[in-house]
Amino acid sequence: MRSRFFWSGAGLLFAAAAFLAPGFALAATLDDVKARGTLVCGVNERLLGFAMQDTSGEWAGFDADFCRAVAAVIFDDAEKVEFVPMPLADRFTALRDGEIDILSRNSTWTMGRETEFGLTFAGVTYYDGQGFMLPRSAGILSALELDGRKICVLAGTTTEANLADYFGANNMAYEAVVTTSATESLAAYKAGTCEVMTSDMSQLYAARFQLDDSAEHVILADAISKEPLGPAVREVDPEWATLVKWVHYALVNAEELGVFSYNIEQALASKKPEVRRLVGLEGDFGERLGLGNDWVVRMVGSVGNYGEIFARNLGFDSDLHIPRGMNQLWHLGGIQYAPPIR
Repeated sequence: MRSRFFWSGAGLLFAAAAFLAPGFALAATLDDVKARGTLVCGVNERLLGFAMQDTSGEWAGFDADFCRAVAAVIFDDAEKVEFVPMPLADRFTALRDGEIDILSRNSTWTMGRETEFGLTFAGVTYYDGQGFMLPRSAGILSALELDGRKICVLAGTTTEANLADYFGANNMAYEAVVTTSATESLAAYKAGTCEVMTSDMSQLYAARFQLDDSAEHVILADAISKEPLGPAVREVDPEWATLVKWVHYALVNAEELGVFSYNIEQALASKKPEVRRLVGLEGDFGERLGLGNDWVVRMVGSVGNYGEIFARNLGFDSDLHIPRGMNQLWHLGGIQYAPPIR
């Protein structure tokens, strides 16, 4: 019995040592970010609406603004973000290896990604689904009519696996034109190398906008998969994961409670208990995250609430005009639903 106890203890010591070894350190990410003075955020190299540099080098997009929201609650300055363009194949290993603090790169939350790379997804900021884009002249209205088509698809993504599953389940044939980037897929589609392009629907909207004859291309209504997109962090730092998770939830709660960037002063005078907790007038919720209790005020004042971020980057205030759909608030017919701050 004593021997078994000894080896059990040794095993625990070995496990502890492994976590303290380089690459496994239980580092306090928030402390590291504060000491550095900037948040290092991995984003898409170029995806209109999510993360893209303008001609002056400024980053814009839904995912970029999420990182700005995190920076705002930490520094009271939404611009203290270093954006790192992440190639598709490197995004999860870069996060795991500590090259970035957070990955906000339109990435699908799957069990395999969490278990393989030691990650934690901190919520679903955008509910998406895989779809298909093709010329309107093809006269196709359903994905079930795509039998035998050449289809452009990104290598090494859930998109590629979903495509195989869908066509196999429906006894249809297809020819995959495998590409390594969204830019390459769109170029192949333009050149007629493939007849159909498949990706998350949000990416198809961005791709169609870049076509000179965008009105001549249709995105089918069929969604053949669930693609919950959201930010990811390293699983070894649960406190950091909690902070990032509640940034998202606070953005959603702010929209639901009517707290916008343009009416912060009114919110600070509110008598409603839910609003008072949100803006830090009651409770110590911000302090528990290692932030000031006015964390939501700093964030919403800088970048807006969830609805404002969606509208300017993806919705009807943007070039893409993507309907809110599932990303509408729960009480308005969508499934964006945040736990309460209480």
